[in-house]
Amino acid sequence: MSSSDIFIGETIGTAILILLGGGVCAAVTLKASKARNAGWLAITFGWGFAVMTAAYISGPLSGAHLNPAVTLALAIKDGAWTNVPTYLAGQLLGAMIGAVLVWAAYYGQFQAHLTDKEIVGGPGAQATTAKAVEAQEKGAGPVLGVFSTGPEIRNVVQNLATEIIGTFVLILAILTQGLNDKGNGLGVVGALITGFVVVSIGLSLGGPTGYAINPVRDLGPRIVHALLPLPNKGGSDWGYAWIPVVGPLVGAAIAAGVYNVAFA
Repeated sequence: MSSSDIFIGETIGTAILILLGGGVCAAVTLKASKARNAGWLAITFGWGFAVMTAAYISGPLSGAHLNPAVTLALAIKDGAWTNVPTYLAGQLLGAMIGAVLVWAAYYGQFQAHLTDKEIVGGPGAQATTAKAVEAQEKGAGPVLGVFSTGPEIRNVVQNLATEIIGTFVLILAILTQGLNDKGNGLGVVGALITGFVVVSIGLSLGGPTGYAINPVRDLGPRIVHALLPLPNKGGSDWGYAWIPVVGPLVGAAIAAGVYNVAFA
């Protein structure tokens, strides 16, 4: 794979991942969406199918890493670091593009949601929802969850451990079940397996933090949230932002180490 193929493949694939994954979060969250309040099951399956779709699209070009945790684990596994910066650049750019596309697709819903007095409060509002008040207290705006993750209980050790554990499961599953014949990315069957592993992680381990398990899945859209001209959008919760970046990278490194010791 050439550097240009890697960059293009990761940019397109990660953009699709965030468009479909962030899209299901928007569909469930925003007022005037037909899927509003569809629940956690819809979100977990939405993200699983997003991973699978993005992997099939980008696999022929880049091997469909779509996640710095995957890139790091494969570099540790094989000792090949040359293309790591290219993968990371494509992934971050793609994540930001995907988040912008979610905003474009749900533009009217964002406007309606963020100008609704029951959501954002303000003069003339009879009450604000408990969820909106809770989010404001934590420095996170009322639609930040469409773009990035956040904990239900703020405990640095627990939140970090949750992201490490979830990513460890994801990476170990990819390394043992999901790689293509060359071992440098997801294979055809591996993309399907990985999609269902993501669903499993979401259902079993996603409750505490929203299971980022992917640094750019969280960081790229969080940057976009900070930059977009959304009315009454509130904060981007930068105080928490390091956890869904560091946690997945640590989990990936541990998984790669376990793989090299136990399976290689």
